Amino acid sequence: MAGRLKAIVFKRFHSVLSERVELSNPTLFVGWNGSGKSNLADAFAFLSEITEFPLQTAVEKRGGIHSLITRRPGERLRPQVGRWFLVSDKETLDPTLGMRVEFEQLPAIDGELQSGHFAFELQLLSRYSYKVVREQCLIRGRSDTSWYDRKEDAFETNMDWFKGFSPRFVSPSGLLLQAIGGIFPLVFLQQFLKAMSVYSIDPGQLRNMQDPDIGTSLRSDGRNATSVLAEILEESPDDGRRIFEILATVSPGLKRIVRVRQGRQLSLKFFQEWGENKRLDFDAFSMSDGTLRALGLILAVYQRQRPSIMVIEEPEASIHPAALGVILDVLRHAARRMQVVITTHSPEVLDAKWVREDTLRMVVLEDGVTRVSGLSEFSLKALRDHLMGAGELLRSNSLEPQARPLFDHLDVRQVSLFE
Repeated sequence: MAGRLKAIVFKRFHSVLSERVELSNPTLFVGWNGSGKSNLADAFAFLSEITEFPLQTAVEKRGGIHSLITRRPGERLRPQVGRWFLVSDKETLDPTLGMRVEFEQLPAIDGELQSGHFAFELQLLSRYSYKVVREQCLIRGRSDTSWYDRKEDAFETNMDWFKGFSPRFVSPSGLLLQAIGGIFPLVFLQQFLKAMSVYSIDPGQLRNMQDPDIGTSLRSDGRNATSVLAEILEESPDDGRRIFEILATVSPGLKRIVRVRQGRQLSLKFFQEWGENKRLDFDAFSMSDGTLRALGLILAVYQRQRPSIMVIEEPEASIHPAALGVILDVLRHAARRMQVVITTHSPEVLDAKWVREDTLRMVVLEDGVTRVSGLSEFSLKALRDHLMGAGELLRSNSLEPQARPLFDHLDVRQVSLFE
């Protein structure tokens, strides 16, 4: 596994006002519908996109900077003196959005492993415009450390090739990492962040006719599953056999899947057998949601271009509880080769024997914003004393988040993104 994400620090991102989220492998975000699990998952997609595309593209994809910045109940965006501010009955705030990622075990050219962090902060200027007020990157190797620190019009670095740089060379709304991330030693960090993938498989996309592509990476909704399966079967027949074996436990009788070309587009055909001369074939539009979603999740694990971090949103959706155990075993296997993050509100997922207390993160909506924490003392004791499993606690509504400090008032101004 090349690289591991230790933590993400959030400042006003979607519904996450102020959080430091520690990550394990795997990590399970557990919470009610509407608690903010999808916003946490989107953070990984956002970080991946800003290393490959202009920051403005990732922001506009999410409705603009004003839609992305967290607003607590009672806070409103209002223009004042040519600028926009967050206004409430108590105070007026300069709205900024930021993130910090902390990583370790990142490879380098000489074979040593690197650690460090990357952070940025954006300041809202108007409803749709913003500027980067600070960006910082630090990569620490065994023998040396490389870093740069951009503060609006000021710039500092210890990298000789980079010392002549001026912030005027890059757009105020753009990130340096996207522009220069292909240069050593930043290239390994850029590749790590870019390779993070978030999956919410849509069975409808697997039923549809699909446009062909190279098939090395699965799209987030599974819309190129046909090409991905063909690439796996061609390049790794052993993985192809494993895929069919796993699917046979999800959909009994399923023996194989083939790609069918219809004009310029592709579709899937499924073959089932029940003994001698008892065979049926089905087009993708005749298959159940559960089978198609399971296929998409399995392809995400076995795709040829392996993600650095694979985020799976609600793997339990439309999958039979007995078949879900098979899918979870596949995801556990995947955690040996990549970092796995799962969002769920399913007791069946938490019933998996490999789910430990240190892999669980409780996600709750508190005072209109998303909070993330470990488990309460009661929940930890129940798990450690084997009184109840995590799934049983969730069924009985007893899987509780860790208590917050008495004077924790969600002061976003105390969030530390930079060193």
